[in-house]
Amino acid sequence: MPTPHNPPAAVRRVLRKLGADIHDARRRRRLPMAVVAERAFTSRSTLQRVEAGDTSVSIGIYAGVLLALGLLDGLGQLADISNDSVGRALASANLPKHVHLKRTTGSSRDG
Repeated sequence: MPTPHNPPAAVRRVLRKLGADIHDARRRRRLPMAVVAERAFTSRSTLQRVEAGDTSVSIGIYAGVLLALGLLDGLGQLADISNDSVGRALASANLPKHVHLKRTTGSSRDG
């Protein structure tokens, strides 16, 4: 049995927006829930929960629905380094100030 999960308000808000955006994308494509659910290999009731932004639905189901709508590429870009300014700044701060090459002893420098 899964443990109860009560995500922060910010998470609930973002998933509600994602669900509403998925709902709108489906409607713009004039696709019935049954068709999208079938293409996403899920049930109509789970698709309803996705469109409501239900936090207990797995990210895999959300991904399947996005794939069924042709929107999966956006999911792959979420945590991409090009969108992670904080991560890039932290990585740059950890770069060494100077680079020293190790010298090898006993090697010839023929060239």
